[in-house]
Amino acid sequence: MNKKAVFGWTMYDWANSAFATTIMAAVLPIYFMDVAGKNLEGNTATAYWGYTQSIGMLLVAFLAPILGAMADYSRAKKRFLSVFILIGSISSILLFFTGEGQYLWVSGLYILGMIGFSGGNIFYDAFLPEIVPQKEMDYVSAKGYSYGYIGGGLLLLLNIAMIMKPALFGIPDTLTATRLSFLSVGIWWLLFSTPFFLYVKEDRSTAKKEVNTKAYVSVAITRVTATFKEIKRYQELLKFLIAFWLYNDGISTIIKMATIYGKEIGIGTNDLIIALLITQFVGFPLTIVFGKLAGKIGSKNSLYLSLWMYVVIVVIGYFMQSAIHFYLLAAAVGLVQGGSQAISRSIFGSMVPKTKSAEFFGFFGISSKFSAIFGPFIFGLVGQLTGSSRYGIVSLVIFFLVGIWILTKVDIEKGQREAL
Repeated sequence: MNKKAVFGWTMYDWANSAFATTIMAAVLPIYFMDVAGKNLEGNTATAYWGYTQSIGMLLVAFLAPILGAMADYSRAKKRFLSVFILIGSISSILLFFTGEGQYLWVSGLYILGMIGFSGGNIFYDAFLPEIVPQKEMDYVSAKGYSYGYIGGGLLLLLNIAMIMKPALFGIPDTLTATRLSFLSVGIWWLLFSTPFFLYVKEDRSTAKKEVNTKAYVSVAITRVTATFKEIKRYQELLKFLIAFWLYNDGISTIIKMATIYGKEIGIGTNDLIIALLITQFVGFPLTIVFGKLAGKIGSKNSLYLSLWMYVVIVVIGYFMQSAIHFYLLAAAVGLVQGGSQAISRSIFGSMVPKTKSAEFFGFFGISSKFSAIFGPFIFGLVGQLTGSSRYGIVSLVIFFLVGIWILTKVDIEKGQREAL
């Protein structure tokens, strides 16, 4: 195993996780409400942010299988990756130049950033089998995630310090510090992607003959359609997948909408960002604890536990009033967020035929992107129709309750036998 190649590969996770923390989750949602959407009435800014999330995920979901085909068949994964890095980083940098009332520009740049982030990850992931043997993949993959936590977290801490104490950095005010945080993401992303291009070599021996975009689209549609037809043969797996689509949409919406929702109901900017850090620091060790709990009480029971906790979280979220409440809910999300996702992946994996694991997990990833479209849209629509995003947050209960109900119909042991 080439240690330099592994280092270069993991450093890309360090690089692009800055977008996930500072822009996707923490700072931009607040900026959207306080600055870009300042002139929007009532909870309209929150609703528009929800629609932005849905539009972004819809585009990513449609592009994902096409980009996957490109990753599998092209001779130029590095070239494609560099294009998406530029799309994401330049979009982040351009956010620095936005201002009051420019919510459409901010939405457009954020959507481009999401495409750069998600599209780049497809080509980045495709390098893993090329740089490490199969027995080392789990370790190196986890190492990449850990580098992402550290890199994204460090830049977020720096940006929080800038926003909370701008004078210490020679910055005139909080607004300028906030806009500088977007600039820092683009520079960080470009700078720390460099080790990847220095140390990771592309294996062209298995590349297919280059084809045009039309052929990539045809390949993508054929592959997704064929995989869905194949999955329908495994009834328990299909039922679990439907349950997963529902409750995962609820989880994804909480992650993306929590900050702007908290801002709307009066939680301070600094408190919101600190709460996000609480979620991250609680989530890292508790994911491991949840995995051990699953070994004792069973995967399905531990998943039930996490999903019912999410039901409690969204119900309490409706009544939330103070920063302390937000801190407690952030800790509760950290308690179950990583565990629910890890257990879902392991249950799905246990019911997947070994000979079709790559094919089925590819569909799992693509379909989860499609499922993440509806939650933010419903959140925004309900909040806009009722005049309060409190009803938007509580509307997410339906995703969890229906998901739990379908999960009760899944016989995991039967699904595992079907996989054999």
